[in-house]
Amino acid sequence: MGAILDRMEPLLAAMPSVKSPEGHVHFKTKLTWTLGILVLYFILSNILIFGLAPTSQDIFSYWRTLLAGASGSIIHLGIGPIVTASIILQLLKGADLLQIDTTEERGQVMYMGLQKLLIFVMIVVEALPNILGGFMQPDPIIAAQYFGGNTALLTFLIFLQLCIGGLIIFLLDEVVTKYGIGSGVGLFIIAGISAAIVNGLIQWEAVQDPYPVGFFPRLFAIGLSGASYLQYFTADLIAFITTIAIFLVIVYVESTRIEIPLAHTNVRGIRARFPVKLIYASVLPMILVRVLQANIQMIGLFLFNMGITIFGTYVGTQAVSGLMWYLSPINGPSDWAWWITDLGYPAWQVLIRIGIDILFMVVGGAIFALFWIKTAGLDSKDVARQIQLSGMHIPGYRKNPQVLERYLDRYIPRITIIGGVFIGILSVIANLFGVIGAVSGTGLLLTVSITYRLYEEIASGQLMEMYPAMRQFFGKE
Repeated sequence: MGAILDRMEPLLAAMPSVKSPEGHVHFKTKLTWTLGILVLYFILSNILIFGLAPTSQDIFSYWRTLLAGASGSIIHLGIGPIVTASIILQLLKGADLLQIDTTEERGQVMYMGLQKLLIFVMIVVEALPNILGGFMQPDPIIAAQYFGGNTALLTFLIFLQLCIGGLIIFLLDEVVTKYGIGSGVGLFIIAGISAAIVNGLIQWEAVQDPYPVGFFPRLFAIGLSGASYLQYFTADLIAFITTIAIFLVIVYVESTRIEIPLAHTNVRGIRARFPVKLIYASVLPMILVRVLQANIQMIGLFLFNMGITIFGTYVGTQAVSGLMWYLSPINGPSDWAWWITDLGYPAWQVLIRIGIDILFMVVGGAIFALFWIKTAGLDSKDVARQIQLSGMHIPGYRKNPQVLERYLDRYIPRITIIGGVFIGILSVIANLFGVIGAVSGTGLLLTVSITYRLYEEIASGQLMEMYPAMRQFFGKE
């Protein structure tokens, strides 16, 4: 693969990108860019795809909040192409098939170029099944009114809008990464899921019964009508308790860490600590696991629409039988509580599906967490090099990067696996009981964790602005 990448170097170096800032970006400027991109994201989520028929299906409806896209809008694909490209790169790098040294400038350019190329490819790959599978249909009225009844031309226009929306999300992510706070992917996830949670708390609309779906309007409406809370409010109360519990657990776990003592090599008295959090790889690898699941379901749904039912059958966009039903995630008590609701499946099949979901999340969480730290430069080798370059060392140990790497190997790989397994189990538990706003448990985990780390980054940014000399010390300049 190395020879292929060498030949592709001119192409990878020429990939379009947002120009990097020249020098330090002031904290207020970062905050302005972040808020501006957030407002633009909400505007884009309300721009509907022109020419789309109202009967069109959303193949990612059950992952919509997690993919940070708005169904039927120009950003329909959301962050799906970005995350899928990241999955492919992490699998290649984790299996040592991608021989790129990201510590060198040439390697960084090639890696970033390859990532962008894969994102562009995945935008097309994820847009095509929506069109070819017949999920996103052209509106015959618009086709007749503007295109002389040419539905093929309107279909191509819909495909083009999907690709443009995917490209816009990619560029917005780059702007936030270079000029804002955090990353665009994290910001869009927070925006989408937070909006869904707020909607789940105050929505006055009634859907399945005479009462509103929002937690507080439903609480008052049932009380005023004299209806049974046990019958109409039990699931909502469980979801509310689960939401609060997940929030508290993630905040607590984010502050749980092992701190490795460090001392400056040349200056006496300067000491620091390198924190290794329990969720060392963050919860972002969970996006990779869930998006991998979403892509598997998309393939199954596409094949089913093509008449291939060997992997399972679907009703709408939900798998109802076969392998795809077993591989689909649990999204609430209505998917597994067979003693409450008639699911149409025997208990042993439901238990097998729950077991597969747990196994998928636990094993996937651990594997992708390990791949994540290796790709993001957070493994023992990279951290040892960073500590040495900063002029620090571990007191009582030789000032040697190999020694430091062996010391870090006692903690980083083990904690990464434990954290990945823990988040996987927590995500499944949250999905089993459901959360407010019909967002997935994984989505809530991501939102709380990303918000917490965004808060830490904002606090760090303010500190750097107050003490400019610290930017040079920590290599932020």
